[in-house]
Amino acid sequence: MTATTPDSPLRLELATTEDIPEIIDLWYNAFNTPSILAMWPDTPGVRQWWDKANRDAMLYQPQEKYLKVVDTNTGRIAAYARWSLQSAEDRGPRFPPWHSDMDPHRNTEFLDHLESNRARVVGGKKNFYLDMLATHTDSRRMGAARMLLDWGCRRADQEGVLVYVDASADGRPVYEKFGFVDRSDGQHAAANVLPLVREPRI
Repeated sequence: MTATTPDSPLRLELATTEDIPEIIDLWYNAFNTPSILAMWPDTPGVRQWWDKANRDAMLYQPQEKYLKVVDTNTGRIAAYARWSLQSAEDRGPRFPPWHSDMDPHRNTEFLDHLESNRARVVGGKKNFYLDMLATHTDSRRMGAARMLLDWGCRRADQEGVLVYVDASADGRPVYEKFGFVDRSDGQHAAANVLPLVREPRI
């Protein structure tokens, strides 16, 4: 699968295990706030943990789709996404056991909160989950995130299913352009994370 945008150097492709080191670098470039780094510190051990998490999903979870947008001018990955085309129950644990460099209580509490929000919002309906979307700071406002979102939303529309994402407040306007709606209820809020859902367009 390869897709391009006219008059753009960006190309959409499936990511492979060979891309994992660059994907990890990109993740830390995109998500470097103190609160995120407190949960996923940038240590060699946690990078190995990320390698296993991504590699296992790519190799053993066929419904977990990794896509990348390559800047053909530089050959670098401008952005990547992980689309989960299955329910949380079918997917099983989102991550492997926490690394010793992490705070297991903090991370488990945070992830459990996200999973409970997803269950509350989708209400048992079939849904796709945008598990991860990251754009390199050097490649923002070039349309890379839009290409990754468009791929998953089109797939969801073809199958008539909801799309769910845990979004940052800063990222919310991008998702709203694709028809996502904030389903926060004030009682289940996580720090700077909004539960957004998009109904299928048939």
